[in-house]
Amino acid sequence: MALEHRQVGPVHAVQYALRVLESVDSHRHGVSAEQLAREVGVPLGYLTQLLAMLRRERYLGFLPGGGYVLGESMVLLGSANRDLALAEKLRTILMELRDEVGAAVYFSRYDDGEVRIIDFADGPHAPKVNEWVDFRSAAHASAVGKCLLSQLDHRGRLEHLSRHRPARFTSRTEVDDRVLLTKLERQPSSVPTLDLQEYAVGTVCAAIPVTIGKTVACLALSMPYAKAHRLRPAVDTLHERAAPVLLSMSI
Repeated sequence: MALEHRQVGPVHAVQYALRVLESVDSHRHGVSAEQLAREVGVPLGYLTQLLAMLRRERYLGFLPGGGYVLGESMVLLGSANRDLALAEKLRTILMELRDEVGAAVYFSRYDDGEVRIIDFADGPHAPKVNEWVDFRSAAHASAVGKCLLSQLDHRGRLEHLSRHRPARFTSRTEVDDRVLLTKLERQPSSVPTLDLQEYAVGTVCAAIPVTIGKTVACLALSMPYAKAHRLRPAVDTLHERAAPVLLSMSI
């Protein structure tokens, strides 16, 4: 099941978004889209889509008389309660994504040498993966784990696999170090990492990197194998909606 992606980079969208926010911040009484396009140096058509995303995520507001100003999310993320505001923002994004893709959605990071599920959103019609083996010990088999490991350097991957020896969970689980390392080395950042019943029979998962700077992170989704035909459109949506998560990590 190959899921090739268009080269529509959420990282580039975030870089432009940060420039837009900086520009808006320099105009205390509001600024028009036309002026922002000139200052940021992007076509008005593309900027319009970016502004819509920033308004939807409440990073920007719009004055009654016209003009963009910084929004509620920017104020909260710049406050003393930033960590709480960021956690609430992430939870909101994950719940929206869950409803859009019809699958459980996860945000994960590689912290202190371990795979960590930071938060997830599931529901009656979007069941999460049954964690029958600790995810920290299953990076070689899970989409989340493989996505995070693929973002490390060769030494980092070797070190992780030396502490968490690959074990066979299903008939599809790859346990050969050399094969695993080769696949991780060749994993393109524009292609989702897949788990097609490698961690658990009856479940398929996909993950995409959402990393800026030194933070190694990913967005992922899971669904029952019976719904595997919906995996590609679900991953496309996940990829398109990754920008708000990246943006919240960058501010």
